[in-house]
Amino acid sequence: MIYFIADAHLGSRLVKDPRKHEMRLVNWLDRVKKDAEAIYMLGDMFDFWFEYKSVVPRGFARFLGKMAELTDSGIEIHYFTGNHDVWTFGYLEREIGLIVHRGNETINIHGKKFFLAHGDGLFVDDKGFKLIRSIFHCKICQKMFQWIPPDIGQNFGYNWSKNNRLKIQEIENKYQGEENETLVIFAKNYVKSHEVDFLIFGHRHIELDLQLQNQSRIIILGDFVGIFSYGIFDGENFWLETDTDEN
Repeated sequence: MIYFIADAHLGSRLVKDPRKHEMRLVNWLDRVKKDAEAIYMLGDMFDFWFEYKSVVPRGFARFLGKMAELTDSGIEIHYFTGNHDVWTFGYLEREIGLIVHRGNETINIHGKKFFLAHGDGLFVDDKGFKLIRSIFHCKICQKMFQWIPPDIGQNFGYNWSKNNRLKIQEIENKYQGEENETLVIFAKNYVKSHEVDFLIFGHRHIELDLQLQNQSRIIILGDFVGIFSYGIFDGENFWLETDTDEN
């Protein structure tokens, strides 16, 4: 089985019980490892992740340890950076064994073509968002942020994330319709000139499985912070499921 998951936002200051939230994700990994050939994490698994040269964010020991256990056993974990965890500079690859992707990828899985991306920055006309995204990805800005003491930098990052999510609560987790969902618009345009079977995204915090032209399908995975949904591909079929284990 191939598993797909996105948007756990570990460490979010909007989560009432961070340890329970982390353990739910760890328990999910523990269950799927029994038949997982690979796991694709499509961004924002952390609410804020920034690596300094000799410092990584405090916490998430159980999640990081479980991922290391899985990669040590031969299960591939592909990690796509999102807009909350752009700033990984080698730790996840070297210490945890993840395969990190910093952009969109088209990957062949058992004869099917998958276009995989977190989803931020695709077909977005918002100039403010584009500016912020360019700053996040700017190498010079990243170097400058490293000069900020970790305690101050981490506090800033988590507060920024909290305030940002509070601002977009009106549309987050609410399907806007085919004509207004930017990822659907992007997918419809993309399949006009590219042959893919599946376009898989995170980012929007909604579950969506929509048939497009040429038999392509767009999948938005939901999230693992409120919906607790994920995707499964068995070599022939793709479907979404919801984790119901709250222990």
